[in-house]
Amino acid sequence: MGLVIRNGRVVDPTRGIDGVHTLFINDGFVAALDHAPGDFEPLREIDAAGLVVCPGLVDLRARLREPGQEHKATIGSEIDAAVSGGITTLCIPPDTNPVIDTPAMAQMIQQRAWQIGKSFIHPCGALTRNLEGTALTDMAALDEAGCVGVSNALAPVKDTVVMRRAMQYASTFGLTVFLHCQDPWLQGNGCVHEGEISTRLGLPAIPEAAETVGVARDLALIETTGARCHLCHLSSARAVDMVAQARERGLPVTADVTAHHLHLTEHDIGFFNTQCHVLPPLRGQRDRDRLRWALKAGIIDAICSDHQPHEPDAKLAPFSESEPGISGLETLLPLTLKLVDDKILNLSDAIALLTCKPAKILGIDAGHLGVGATADICIFDPELEWTFDHERMLSRGRNTPFQGWPLRGRVTYTLIGGEIAFQADPV
Repeated sequence: MGLVIRNGRVVDPTRGIDGVHTLFINDGFVAALDHAPGDFEPLREIDAAGLVVCPGLVDLRARLREPGQEHKATIGSEIDAAVSGGITTLCIPPDTNPVIDTPAMAQMIQQRAWQIGKSFIHPCGALTRNLEGTALTDMAALDEAGCVGVSNALAPVKDTVVMRRAMQYASTFGLTVFLHCQDPWLQGNGCVHEGEISTRLGLPAIPEAAETVGVARDLALIETTGARCHLCHLSSARAVDMVAQARERGLPVTADVTAHHLHLTEHDIGFFNTQCHVLPPLRGQRDRDRLRWALKAGIIDAICSDHQPHEPDAKLAPFSESEPGISGLETLLPLTLKLVDDKILNLSDAIALLTCKPAKILGIDAGHLGVGATADICIFDPELEWTFDHERMLSRGRNTPFQGWPLRGRVTYTLIGGEIAFQADPV
C-alpha cells in the first residue's frame, strides 16, 4: 500500500528535520522524503497542511492491567487509548498478575498485542522472582523472550546485596535495569509529600529523603557494577541534581519524569482530591520547576505517562486508602505540548522526549522517520484548542486530575506500520 502525507510540518529530531515536507510510505515503511521512489504508486493521500507529522510516540511506562486486573482495563481498551494519543509503542512494567518473571509470560503479552495489531508492546522483565526482592530471575531467558530491560517495578529490593548482584547479572547481558528509587522505610505508608499540605490535611507523608536515599544507594551500586540503569519517575529537585552529578562522573544513567509531575504540585491536592494521589507524590513548586529545568538541560531524557487506569471505586475511598495513579495515555502529548506553550521547550526537543530518546533507552528501532523505518507516525494539530473531558476518554480508567483543563494540540491520525490505526472525528 502506497501512502503519501503531503504539506505537513515534518519533525524528526533524530535527523534534525523540522519543516514542510512530503512523506512517502510504501509497504509499511518510510520510502522517501519529498521525492517519490521511481516505482511508487500511491493508493491514498493525507493532506497534513497545518499539521505536525512526527514519529509515533514511545511511552516508557504504562500499566495495561492485563493479565490479572481486567476489571480495571484490558490490553485492547488501553491500546485504543494509546493510539488516540499518538502512542505507537508501549513499555509495560513486570507487575502484572502473574508477574513477568518467565519467558512464557513475556511472550504471551507480546502475542496478545500482535493479535490486536494496533500498537507495539515491549515487556520489562522482573528483576527478582515474583518481585519478592530475594531470588534473581533468569535474565538471559527474559532477554531472549523480548524483554527490553528488567525491573522490580514498585516493589522494593530491600537487600542491597541482592540489588548489587542483580545489576552485575543484568550488565553481563547488556540489559538496562529500570529503577524506582524509594527507600521503603522512609516511604512507609505515606501518600503525600512531606510539607505544608501533609501537615494541613493530616495525611501520612513521604519525605523527599525517601527518593534521595534510594537514588544515592542505586547510584553507588551503578558506580561499582557499571550496570546501565534508568531511573524512573524522578520527582524531586535534589534527585535531579544527584543524577546530573552522576552524569558528570560518566555513569551510564538515564532518567524520566511523568507528565503530571511537570504540571501539578502538592497544592493541587486541595481538599483531599484523590485524583492527585500518585507515587511518587506530587511535590513542591520548586521541585516541579527543577524537573522542567532538567528537561531543558538534558538531564532528564524522557517524559512518560506512567499510565495506571483504575475503576471508579478505587478513587472513592479516603485519600490515604485510595489507589495511587493517573490514567495518562491520552494526556501525554498535550501536556508535553503545554511545555512548548510555556516556553520551557521548543517543539523538536519536546517531540524528542516522547520519541527517539525513550526509544534509545529501550534499545529499539523506533522514534524516527528515516528511510526504511517502520511507518509508525503521529499526526497532530498543534493549534487546536480543546477542553479535556474524562467522559470522552477511550481508556477504561478515567481517573485523571486534568478534567476541564484547556489544552492545545490534538492527534488527528496515528499510523502503525503505514496503516491508519486512529483517525479523529472532524471538528
